[in-house]
Amino acid sequence: MTSQQSLKVRLAVMNFLEFAVWGSYLISLGNFLASRGLGQQIGWFYAVQGIVSLIMPAVVGIIADRWIQAQRMLSLCQCIAALFMAASGVYCVSAGTDLQFAPLFTLYTCSVAFFMPTIGLANSVAYTALGKVGLDTVKHFPPIRVFGTIGFIVAMLIVNFAGFQSTPAQLFTSAAFGGVLCLYALTMPSCPTNKSGGGSLADALGLKAFMLFKQKKMAIFFIFSMLLGVSLQITNSYGNAFITSFGSIPEYSGNYFAENANLLISLSQISETLCILLIPIALKRFGIKGVMLMAMFAWVFRFGFFGIGDPAGGVWMFILSMIVYGIAFDFFNVSGSLYVDRETDSSIRSSAQGLFMIMTNGIGATIGTLAAQAVVNNLVFTQVTPEDQLHGWRESWLIFAAYALIVGVLFFFIFKDKSRNTVTMAQVEAAEGGGDGFAGDGDDALKM
Repeated sequence: MTSQQSLKVRLAVMNFLEFAVWGSYLISLGNFLASRGLGQQIGWFYAVQGIVSLIMPAVVGIIADRWIQAQRMLSLCQCIAALFMAASGVYCVSAGTDLQFAPLFTLYTCSVAFFMPTIGLANSVAYTALGKVGLDTVKHFPPIRVFGTIGFIVAMLIVNFAGFQSTPAQLFTSAAFGGVLCLYALTMPSCPTNKSGGGSLADALGLKAFMLFKQKKMAIFFIFSMLLGVSLQITNSYGNAFITSFGSIPEYSGNYFAENANLLISLSQISETLCILLIPIALKRFGIKGVMLMAMFAWVFRFGFFGIGDPAGGVWMFILSMIVYGIAFDFFNVSGSLYVDRETDSSIRSSAQGLFMIMTNGIGATIGTLAAQAVVNNLVFTQVTPEDQLHGWRESWLIFAAYALIVGVLFFFIFKDKSRNTVTMAQVEAAEGGGDGFAGDGDDALKM
């Protein structure tokens, strides 16, 4: 094995561990919280990821640029995040059935605040390492980054088949992966710092790009990006809890998919990985407006199939929901990133990507998660019987579908763009490479 091949393997392992940390709990946490009487607070645990992402990745990124080498900063942040996640697990075990929102949320928030910047840090480590050995990041990073998605899926399946979906063991699983990565990151090639260089916090947050709102077309695009971003975290927050809830109804008792929701949901991540291949063709044929409309209506089907499916005879609807998820996520995030890159001047391009993240994964996803929490709390968790709760779940998913439909229709009539994007697969992979269906920072992680 050559030194370049060895490096790519090492970076692939780093990406695997990075997203295994997240996959251990992101999809199943809502199920656990609902099982411990915190169902009405689920939204806060997902919304806080968007809130901390508004500033923590930028602050940590500047520190890594100027004072602490990125691989060491990655190790430090993973260590702190793992310790707080383990502390969350310890609290859950000690509290038993008397789980309180405030202490768990505080510990969890501290963990997430240090984890979210590590996605961008891991990307920086990989880019620097590849550049040092003369490898083109656009060509060689995407195949490495795929192992991040694989790590996310593997962690989901471990939690699923180990029976951790409704227990605090998922938090310990995440902490374990984080602890391993904390040590492993120190073996990565060193990343130079520049004490006199680097952008300002305002640049890193994308604030400079707010001048783009002076352009009507870009203002409309960013506003609709926020409106579509509302949908991004809803199924992550409530999908597992919804599918698992079928097991409480005698008709579905013992159903395989009701007991293995993570397994079913993992099809979403597989679809997301495959749908990236369709983007160059879709952009060339339909342009940004057509591709964004496909994403918006894919969200309609994503939620709609959840609302009318079930894990028995209607499981095929759940499967279709998982399949269209790839279009909903990739067509929006990657194509949106490419559009921002095409329409903005090079002097503010990075800031514009930061603004895109703020509008989608920050403001949009946070508002969407808290709004979804209000809907679900009113229609589901106020109900007493499992049958009434299921009815509330179905109403909730159809409300989310109606929202996505309204956004899509408004976008069709309001947004005007006559051009056709001509992009190469390399450009798409570059846009995809730093992100995942899982958020990050700036143009390196456009999906949460």
